[in-house]
Amino acid sequence: MSEEAVVRLYRKRQKIHPREISGRFQSWRWVFVFLTQAVFYGLPWIEWNARQAVLFDLEARRFFLFGLVLYPQDLFYLTALLLLSAYALFLFTAVAGRLWCGYACPQTVYTSMFLWVEARCEGNKSQRERLDKSPWNVEKCAKRGLKHLLWIALALITGFSFVGYFTPIRTLWQELAAFQLGPWQTFWIGFYAFATWGNAGFMREQVCKYMCPYARFQSAMFDRDTLIIGYDVERGEPRGPRARKDDLKTKNLGHCIDCGLCVQVCPVGIDIRKGLQYECIGCAACIDACDQVMDKLQYPRGLIRYDTENGIEQHLDRKSEWLRVLRPRVWVYSAVLWLIVAAVGASLWWRPPMRFDVVRDRGALARWNEQGQLENVYRLQLMNVVERPQRYRIRVEPVDAALTQLQLGSGAEIELGPIEARWVPVTVHLPADTAPPAPGAHALRFVIERVAQGADSSRSVEEKSTFVVPR
Repeated sequence: MSEEAVVRLYRKRQKIHPREISGRFQSWRWVFVFLTQAVFYGLPWIEWNARQAVLFDLEARRFFLFGLVLYPQDLFYLTALLLLSAYALFLFTAVAGRLWCGYACPQTVYTSMFLWVEARCEGNKSQRERLDKSPWNVEKCAKRGLKHLLWIALALITGFSFVGYFTPIRTLWQELAAFQLGPWQTFWIGFYAFATWGNAGFMREQVCKYMCPYARFQSAMFDRDTLIIGYDVERGEPRGPRARKDDLKTKNLGHCIDCGLCVQVCPVGIDIRKGLQYECIGCAACIDACDQVMDKLQYPRGLIRYDTENGIEQHLDRKSEWLRVLRPRVWVYSAVLWLIVAAVGASLWWRPPMRFDVVRDRGALARWNEQGQLENVYRLQLMNVVERPQRYRIRVEPVDAALTQLQLGSGAEIELGPIEARWVPVTVHLPADTAPPAPGAHALRFVIERVAQGADSSRSVEEKSTFVVPR
């Protein structure tokens, strides 16, 4: 086995302790950590119309998203959300590689948070490495114990917040304070906390390397005009140590001093100088580290930078490079993305404030009532999908020409409370002398109109059914 293969195998088995680094890209990473976690932890506590603003009530089969109330019948919106996420991922990846992985992926975010806690408890990179190799003593037990205590606390808060999206979080907090949590809430808080603790505390880069499928199929979305984190070989090689005032031409050296900082700060432990590798999550920590070294040596920044493969090889200026980055596939992804957004927006805007289904009463499909009229009985499930009381008017219209004298009996108008659903019995009758001579099922439709300020709303919902004429 070659020396390089041995080193790579050792790196795979060795626990990676990335070195802490500061810089513009690291600052952006922390901005996204704060933003994503402020949303995740804070959103369940926001109230809207005297209820939780975002709540996925599985028991009642209702999903609250601020002023929007969705039901299982609204599967279209879930499909649209998945398509929107997929095309957004395609677009961002085609433009600038693994932006999601480097800045907003939950694995990246929670690993950054857990590493920050670890550094506060155990010290910097070299101190943590020495602690790994040292025998177990009081100091090591104390540091490791404090670290895991804080990790578990953070993981439990994360699990609690996650469950708070499915059970009202204020109720959940009261039950937790009174030690009255239900078995399912307890299980999911513990399960999500354990997953967070394991993935962010122990598995870290292994999740990105071996478990995440995105690392495997990202190459299908990359090309030579995708912005990636790249090392300028022509400028950096040959690499080697030197003094600040050394003449590079005389020593036949490039700008890379082979300090290894780009490898030390990498959370997955790769050497970006060997070219683009599937393990790279695009966090840009190596750029911040290299730029600091270039500043100290008074060399231009950008030895490691965001650039395209064509841009590095052909020395393209920024304008020419961006003209190639914004290639046809990017415009296609953008167009599809905006079309999906427009379709969802239009659907929400024209979404009717009610929904209903028609069910025939199997116990009395058709009968003759006391007035000698032919009568059919129906059950209508009416659902008010908005959070204010609504009054509805029910009409029946013939589809079959033989039912021109069709009339609605009971249940012409009904009032529903906010997001209320109710079964309503409705009778439809036909004078005996106008009944169709041929027995069988004849088509009709029910029309539900919203009554607004004494006038019919222009928006209505229709549902087809049949009127049965017995033999």
